[in-house]
Amino acid sequence: MHPSKGISLGDIADQADRAVAMMEQIRKVMLAPSARKSSPLYNLSQLAAFCGVEKGSLNHRLGRGDLPAGKLNQSGSRREFSLAEARTWIREYRAEHLRPEGAEAVTISIGNFKGGVSKTTTAVSLAQGLTLLGHKVLVIDTDPQGSMTTLFGILPDTEVDEQHTILPLTMGAETSIRYAIRPTYWDGIDLVSAAPVLFGAEFALPARQTKEPGFEFWRVLDLGIDDVRGEYDAIIIDTPPSLSYTTINAFIASNGIIMPLPPNALDFASASQFWSLFSDLTTSLLTERGLSKEFDFIHVLLSRVDGTDPASNVVRQWIGQTYAEKVLPVEIPKTAVIGVAAAEFGTVYDVSKYDGAARTLKRARDAYDNFVGQIEASIRAVWAKQVPPAPVAAPAAKTRAKTVERFNTTAKSSKGSQA
Repeated sequence: MHPSKGISLGDIADQADRAVAMMEQIRKVMLAPSARKSSPLYNLSQLAAFCGVEKGSLNHRLGRGDLPAGKLNQSGSRREFSLAEARTWIREYRAEHLRPEGAEAVTISIGNFKGGVSKTTTAVSLAQGLTLLGHKVLVIDTDPQGSMTTLFGILPDTEVDEQHTILPLTMGAETSIRYAIRPTYWDGIDLVSAAPVLFGAEFALPARQTKEPGFEFWRVLDLGIDDVRGEYDAIIIDTPPSLSYTTINAFIASNGIIMPLPPNALDFASASQFWSLFSDLTTSLLTERGLSKEFDFIHVLLSRVDGTDPASNVVRQWIGQTYAEKVLPVEIPKTAVIGVAAAEFGTVYDVSKYDGAARTLKRARDAYDNFVGQIEASIRAVWAKQVPPAPVAAPAAKTRAKTVERFNTTAKSSKGSQA
């Protein structure tokens, strides 16, 4: 036998070309920008559920003609609403839950040391779910692999250049992230893309730290989003599966962190390393400089939970004991419908028809709805800190005020009669 030929750099380049060509073929089938990546339509029952009212109430409101009427489907059997139309209704009916005047976007980073924990799916699903509650969301992809960008129907290798990414921000060519924001197929979500060129940030940031006196590399993204905080309800950042310069920037820019964590031993061990390294880094970057950083919340989300795996119950206990109240009271199941959605470059919120059991889709969708509801509560708690409610006079104080008012009125009346 002849010794096998080694794999040269040229072979790897050829392999890369074939991979890009295959992705372009897949794109032609699934991700054409104008037609093949679109948001679902919603029927009246779904719209009523979003708005939190009975279907009959919406039928009655339709008669007023002040909100989008949708369109009848081809058979005329039901009325359907586009995402934009549905969001108009939702914002009307959920007005009291939306961002109060004077508040600004709550920034959330999705982070984990490992890939394959549903980090990007969690980020995109959270963004979509929040829009279905009426909110406007900016998503920022800081992972050079561009998985989040791909889920929005944009190919990082061929359709994203550095002006669509945070790279000019990290290099100092821009001071606001506004230049990179683009709309997406999903009404209510804007995107800052990522691409392999973003690896340059890992060199640009430490280089600036060396050359520019007083430069704080960890605050570049934090300062860069200041200009747009007042235009969104939430800013969601998908981070690389490592504690990189861009990951540190994302965390420092954030009000809160969400860590998707599957209940298995390897992922648990990786998460422990993640927090240890993050603690060491923040100590050297901030604490030793007399600086500080506080998060409004840190949530651990049990993801990819396999209910048939008995070992996961043991790891669940480890996670509960370690992270205590940080563990969200919701689990994202590992189901076929989530796998199908991912294979089609989407999430459960993109699925309008599912060939499998309806209860499987409902189970996955309910889990994400519950998760999104939990995060909306955290967002609203941050808004309450930003814009405290106006003080309400205590009952006793109100009573005293009324007594004084009556006394003054009586006194004036008495003086008038004496005159």
